[in-house]
Amino acid sequence: MNAPLDSLIELIRRTSAEIPDDVNQSIIASLEQEKKGTLAESALKIIDRNIQLAKQKSQPICQDTGSILFYVDCPVGFDQIAFEETAKEAVKLATKKGFLRQNSVDSLTGKNDGTNCGPGAPAFHFHQHRGPDVSVRLVLKGGGCENVGAQYSLPAEKLNANRDLDGCRKAILDAVLQAQGKGCGPGILGVCIGGDRATGYELSKTQFLRLIPDRNPIPELDALEQDILKTSNELGIGPMGFGGKTTLLGVKICAANRLPASFFVSISYMCWAYRRQGVTLDADGKIGKWLY
Repeated sequence: MNAPLDSLIELIRRTSAEIPDDVNQSIIASLEQEKKGTLAESALKIIDRNIQLAKQKSQPICQDTGSILFYVDCPVGFDQIAFEETAKEAVKLATKKGFLRQNSVDSLTGKNDGTNCGPGAPAFHFHQHRGPDVSVRLVLKGGGCENVGAQYSLPAEKLNANRDLDGCRKAILDAVLQAQGKGCGPGILGVCIGGDRATGYELSKTQFLRLIPDRNPIPELDALEQDILKTSNELGIGPMGFGGKTTLLGVKICAANRLPASFFVSISYMCWAYRRQGVTLDADGKIGKWLY
């Protein structure tokens, strides 16, 4: 495959400036549910207008264009090194064009070189398969919503949460309660039950690749997702913490094997600016189709 530089720049542009249709429809549906004349309705109207303007002007939806997370499904033999090099160049050019803000800084010095590239930035997750297809998904995850992510080690005495699904439920709802409006709600939760501290968080973020309306194929997790969503939206936190019926737009949960000594519940929080897009690439590196 030739280096898909132009394709990746367009993927970045569209991810930064355009909310996926499933997210947009969910926000519109939430707006219709909020009581007229309330702060919740006003906040959602501003969000909806923001989405429209960003798309029309092809400008970033939020001033924080976030951590840049690439998820690449590729065939055996795919040159991951070449892809990383091309993707980093695409990030630098997209930043220069204004599709990304200059958001990435050196953690030791605070220096910002204006490229959005450096140790660990952008982040890459490669997954090989035996087919010939290449798909690239991109998530731009803002720092505000990253700040209200949480990880619990069960049992948690303060929550009376044991090592079972009810204990997981209590931990997840506590994370929602602690977040309040600080994560730029209405939010979307990505959750992993199990794993270790690192893989739990990593797998929780892969849940953001799912569509909001989809249903979990595992009945127990599907029931938990629907219960958390319903209960959270009855807490009265609402958009931006202003009160209302829309605290969360969606809840996506997976489970991973764990060691008997550990039981982690890792919760990643995505803000309403749910920037997630993906493409398939043909043999020449050109975009075949859009995935969201």
